[in-house]
Amino acid sequence: MSSQEYPLLSKINSPADMRGLTVSELKTVSQEVREYMVDVISKVGGHFGAGLGTVELAVVLHYVFNTPKDKIVWDVGHQAYPHKILTGRRDKLHTIRQFNGLSGFLKRSESEYDVFGAGHASTALSAALGIATARDYDNEDYKVVAVVGDGAMTGGMAYEAMNNAGLLKKNIIVVLNDNRMSIAPNVWAISNYFNEIIASKSFNKFKSNVWELTGKLDTFGDRIRKITSRLEGGIKSVITPGMLFEALGFRYFGPFNGHNIPQLVKMFKEVKELSGPILIHTITKKGKGYSPAEQDGQNLHGVTPFDKLTGVAVKGKDAPPAYTTIFGEALVEIAKQNPKVVGITAAMPDGTGLNILQKEMPERFYDVGIAEQHAVTFSAGMATEGYTPVAAIYSSFLQRAFDQIIHDVAIQKLPVVFALDRAGLVGADGPTHHGTFDLTYLRLIPHMVIMAPKDEQELRDMLFTATEYNKGPIALRYPRGNAIGIPIRETFEKIEIGKSETVRKGGDVAIIAVGNMVMHSLKAADILQQNGILAEVVNARFVKPLDEEMLQDIAERFTYVVTVEDNSIVGGFGGAVAEYFAQNKLKKVELHMHGIPDRFIEHGKPGELHQQIGIDPEGIAKVVALQISGSKSINNKAVKLVSK
Repeated sequence: MSSQEYPLLSKINSPADMRGLTVSELKTVSQEVREYMVDVISKVGGHFGAGLGTVELAVVLHYVFNTPKDKIVWDVGHQAYPHKILTGRRDKLHTIRQFNGLSGFLKRSESEYDVFGAGHASTALSAALGIATARDYDNEDYKVVAVVGDGAMTGGMAYEAMNNAGLLKKNIIVVLNDNRMSIAPNVWAISNYFNEIIASKSFNKFKSNVWELTGKLDTFGDRIRKITSRLEGGIKSVITPGMLFEALGFRYFGPFNGHNIPQLVKMFKEVKELSGPILIHTITKKGKGYSPAEQDGQNLHGVTPFDKLTGVAVKGKDAPPAYTTIFGEALVEIAKQNPKVVGITAAMPDGTGLNILQKEMPERFYDVGIAEQHAVTFSAGMATEGYTPVAAIYSSFLQRAFDQIIHDVAIQKLPVVFALDRAGLVGADGPTHHGTFDLTYLRLIPHMVIMAPKDEQELRDMLFTATEYNKGPIALRYPRGNAIGIPIRETFEKIEIGKSETVRKGGDVAIIAVGNMVMHSLKAADILQQNGILAEVVNARFVKPLDEEMLQDIAERFTYVVTVEDNSIVGGFGGAVAEYFAQNKLKKVELHMHGIPDRFIEHGKPGELHQQIGIDPEGIAKVVALQISGSKSINNKAVKLVSK
């Protein structure tokens, strides 16, 4: 970093370095932080628009509060890039979301300033209240601030925490960062109410004028102020969002301009001396200070490298369409054929591909906000009335609705289709977003059918199969990223429930793979063949129910069997196969389960992570060779270990 290019920011290695600056200099710091973000993220990619909108908030909070003693809890991490820049990680920003680099989210092991790790929304209020309660138990004296985006307020957990905070009356400050966006435009009724209030400045003008006038009238002015305070309370309860928050036990202040540094400094200095739960409502602009992001906050929420002058993404090599796009287009085709099919998402229309349905058939599309639990039960309600809801939710996000899947869907055997995008290792978003547990947590649920396609055609056919299935819940999971690139049929074909397919014949060892691990296993079989080992590769297709006929046949013909999955080994597909072999006393089989080890996997490109844990083709080949290397030979062929 050049001290000439960034004269103030280059000297800030911790928030303490800011606290001797003037308020005017804080404006310069904010400008430099914003420029630095544009410079770096345009080259390496990352979450972008939300952070540009919180620059002044991050600067002022670290300026006014004595961090890290005072605790700032950020909701999610999209908005926390400026926080990272100001807390000693400025020179590592170019590594963000890369293998062995900075996390794109908050991470306690990364910095003492990251008070609470968060990759999902609506958690900051609960965490901050817990921290404040622990503080009071220990008779310590520090401030606790939670910064919550308005998108997070579409999640019910935020209100559960607010209700509890109002009851406990702990000293806690909540900053509502209201940019009227989460990733996509908010579907929040209260957000619309906020916007109407903000559009009319009459209330704030009234309040400001009365305060300035009466401040000059000594004792008489104080009396007027007291009367006005009562009047203000009445007005506020009718025409501002304070009505809701104060009913929950919070003292409400705002709305304030979240980019006005002098006002923010003055306000936070005053408010931090108050006691009890306090909510500060700030209005910010997503993408602030960078014109392309201001104009298109949705598409510039998370970015790949781009031209910083235009905001246009640097064009990569031509590649097959993403699985997400293939799913979205297939759902529109199916919905046109079947009037009972509807699409439901939890604040991720673009991320799940449902934006295609939203555009083509808006009357058949529902975005329920960051509310996965509600999304599942809402789907269940529609299913009771003969509709076929397709709930498209990221694999790791659906974990939040585990109870609803069991109680509201599975027990009632309702035909809800769960489309789990981002299954397996998703890459740069890391452990909070890796979909490595869905096969485990879905497999244990009675009545659940679970599918995983090996390619884009199978994804289309599985989605069609799921929408035609009416015996209970059914799930299909597929990875992030581009598909294989095979030709796609215009028509759909139903797949027999619980039926696998053998995609390669062999006589030495059987590899039973699921989802995108099928293609990796086929490549591994090529490597093994070069080393004298003939591997049979089976595309399992179904994790539940298993193809028992196939497993019986495999057990009769093979001693060595390897299962491969991009899910946790604990309770995953391999575990299902092991249970079947054990229950049927098929002791001849030597089974090796290969997949995600029993730990959280950090961020990096999927290929890097696959290689790291050995589920790339070379890694699978090595595991298979090691599985059978205990024998001197197999079918009179010498066993060799695979080398790259």
